[in-house]
Amino acid sequence: MIPSPPQGVWHLGPLPIRAYALCIIVGIVVAIYWGEKRWVARGGRPGVVLDTALWAVPFGLVGGRIYHVATDWYRYFGEGRNPLDALKIWDGGLGIWGAVALGALGAYLGLRQQGIRAIGAFGDAVAPGIVLAQGIGRLGNYFNQELYGRQTDVPWALEIYERYDEAYGYSETLGRSTGQVIATVHPTFLYELLWNVLVAVLLVLLDRRFRLGHGRVFAFYVALYCFGRFWVELLRADSATHVLGLRINTIVSTVVLLAALVYLWWERRGREEPAELRPASDPEG
Repeated sequence: MIPSPPQGVWHLGPLPIRAYALCIIVGIVVAIYWGEKRWVARGGRPGVVLDTALWAVPFGLVGGRIYHVATDWYRYFGEGRNPLDALKIWDGGLGIWGAVALGALGAYLGLRQQGIRAIGAFGDAVAPGIVLAQGIGRLGNYFNQELYGRQTDVPWALEIYERYDEAYGYSETLGRSTGQVIATVHPTFLYELLWNVLVAVLLVLLDRRFRLGHGRVFAFYVALYCFGRFWVELLRADSATHVLGLRINTIVSTVVLLAALVYLWWERRGREEPAELRPASDPEG
């Protein structure tokens, strides 16, 4: 079986080094680097992706946290809860749909500030990197021993250990492992990670084969990710908000998937000309 890491936080003196935060940072760097390469290959001006990320990343982090807190509000509000914990983004808890929605708004503002109107082309350039970054971020859930699935005895089951922290006592997420196995579960973080990598590869292949444009690569990313996330959610066993007996993320996956399919059917075919990716003031535009 797959053992969980003994801990998710290390201390360099008073400075905590959190695996979850490191995975998020690595994912962001990979997404920016790959997105920049794809943007330039499409004819865009170098530096646009990084400049836009300065808007999109903060917006995305805030949006992801808002979605998480809104859908899992009972973790932070009510008797025995500390509302200030809702601000502790470093302890985990980012909802991808909130991150993408508000991150897209940040990207739009960043692109408009640079005089670029080809929002769809930008989304097409960064989509493979974004879904790969999501996969990298899932490793943070592995270190935190969170977002796992139902109990199972399959050969690739994940061992969840009891952990102990001097300040919080015994828990699953905080402190260091005692070696005591609490349960063996489906490693849903791994399922989603592998699916995200596959989606990134599929997006590149689809883009090369059909020369997609006008946001259609991004729409394929949304549709494919939601399709995989729907099935992963059915295996999850952690506490979650339910609506009509279903996990809220299952419902959101279905709605967003349908919206992406409608966009793919409705949006025009073809790809933007390189000049459309540059500001009107650009002499090469």
